[in-house]
Amino acid sequence: MKNTSLEDKDTTLISVLQGHFKGELNLARVKLICLFITALCKVKTINYDRLASGFDTKVDKNSSYRRIASPVRKSSGQRFMKEFDFSMKIVSSLIFRLLPEKTALVLVLDRTNWKFGTKNINILMLGVSYKNVAFPLMFKMLDKQGNSDTQERIDLIKLYLEWFGRESIDCLIADREFVGDNWLAFLNENKIRYYIRIRNDFKVYSYQKQEEIKAFWLFNNLKIGDFYNYPRIVKLHGQRCYLSGCKTIDRDGKMEFLIIVSFNKPEQAMVYYKQRWQIETLFRGLKSSGFNIEDTHVTDLKRLEKLFLLTMIAFVWCYKIGDFLDQSIKKITIKKHGRRAISVFKYGLDFVSKSLFTGCNNLEYSLFQFLSCT
Repeated sequence: MKNTSLEDKDTTLISVLQGHFKGELNLARVKLICLFITALCKVKTINYDRLASGFDTKVDKNSSYRRIASPVRKSSGQRFMKEFDFSMKIVSSLIFRLLPEKTALVLVLDRTNWKFGTKNINILMLGVSYKNVAFPLMFKMLDKQGNSDTQERIDLIKLYLEWFGRESIDCLIADREFVGDNWLAFLNENKIRYYIRIRNDFKVYSYQKQEEIKAFWLFNNLKIGDFYNYPRIVKLHGQRCYLSGCKTIDRDGKMEFLIIVSFNKPEQAMVYYKQRWQIETLFRGLKSSGFNIEDTHVTDLKRLEKLFLLTMIAFVWCYKIGDFLDQSIKKITIKKHGRRAISVFKYGLDFVSKSLFTGCNNLEYSLFQFLSCT
């Protein structure tokens, strides 16, 4: 049974994160990050008051609260959430290093939002498909409600290319929100393959018919459930591309089309596009099925960005532990409808939470080693 206390500053988690953040953060800040992440896994909410209750230290709750939101010890000299410079790059690089493969990555782009009072919290997220989930990698806080614009998407992908390189990408997957002529042009110019769903009534130029037609007309003769790759190149938003699609039934029992635009290999469109749902699993884990990030009263985007970065680390940690438990210790039960009784992430989160509360775990490994790249 391995002790999981963080009172000793030389515990495994602190050593692991010091290795990741070497030269970027001092020991006092790394230790505070460790306390924050472990408290988050224990109390399963981003609410400051409850987080302070979960800090594994001998100081009282009010002192822990002040360490999060108010001036911390003189050795730090700054407020953690207000003034602490905690860059996305170091967190993104940590998560990227934890990926078992660094090439042929499937990127998933999506947006999540919620409202606190009159304030809209709107986040554009870029994740990496990994097994049954998308690992959060980088994001952009949108200071508005509604969809992202083309430049915001381009800026996020440019940042990815700068940090991790074009050679790491297999393709990009996105839903109907993420279309547009400049956007597709940018992806084509940078040779980034994509599989993006479009609206049924989008007009495409058919070289065969020498006219613009609505996209769904190419799939109108399909039977429900049939999938078809249109064999000819069409033009959408001024860009040459392929279309694939199927005719389905929506949740209300109405017929609809699922039409995917792609740069090439349209026959693989549905196989890849199905991975888009993995980012929905990520959002559930960050929100109601895990860390309840909507519980935060923080509306300042700079502070919220730091909270989100810390939550990303905790999410990846719990998922890796849940995956290990499922693969090597005890399989998650599969119910009659064919779905898991609990998600891999939640499996890991519940195990981590219990282990941190009791101070012990029954694995042969330290929980904290799952955030190590070695």
